[in-house]
Amino acid sequence: MSTFERPALIFDLVSKSFPRHANRMLVRDRIVHLVRGRHRERIQALQEISFTVRHGETVGIIGHNGAGKSTLLNMATGLCRPDSGRIEVNGRVAALLELGSGFHPDLTGAENLSINAALLGVSRKRAALIFDEVVSFSELGDFINEPLRTYSSGMVMRLAFSVAVHTDPDILIVDEVLAVGDLAFSNKCIHKTMEIRDAGKTLICVSHVPQTVTRLCSRAIWLDHGRIVDDGPAAEIMAAYQASQIGQHAVQS
Repeated sequence: MSTFERPALIFDLVSKSFPRHANRMLVRDRIVHLVRGRHRERIQALQEISFTVRHGETVGIIGHNGAGKSTLLNMATGLCRPDSGRIEVNGRVAALLELGSGFHPDLTGAENLSINAALLGVSRKRAALIFDEVVSFSELGDFINEPLRTYSSGMVMRLAFSVAVHTDPDILIVDEVLAVGDLAFSNKCIHKTMEIRDAGKTLICVSHVPQTVTRLCSRAIWLDHGRIVDDGPAAEIMAAYQASQIGQHAVQS
């Protein structure tokens, strides 16, 4: 069965937890904990999550801070492994997660561009062909030859986004990066993302901006405390989520 005969992404009863870091521990204290078999309390980030994303689907992941959204994206990209369950990814993935992840501050923008493209599975020949296009879209100009440590956070975001969207990914995963930078470039990113969506690529994104989710995505998955609350048409799920948030604020006040 070929890559595109299988769904783009499958999560099957996936769970993930992390140790709670209440305070810093000295190395000797960590060794004592290991030797004596002491286990720190764990935070359950995801609990038996199951869903499937078909090729060409556009899916928004929504929920409050700490709901498990970023953990889900990290696991979809292979940055961390589940404690239990199965994850299957079919297709080449480009991910925009933490700002500047995969970049080195002492290398120039041009060097980071080439390395990041290689990490995304792009050949050296293809990277050379898209180089000018990436630089033009990022609007970095001559700064492309300066070390990344001289960049503002907005400039790093421009470069990261430009590389990701010009490497022709099968699956584009975005975590709030469209909210970084000035309004004009943010709109430019959204339009480029819509082009990728309209070309039939798979899009999975996290955003706290309702308009972004409903504009980019046809489907939304609502997470709460590591579990799926609802999964369906983006406009309906976002409306239900917003109503629940208003209700919670009313109760608290």
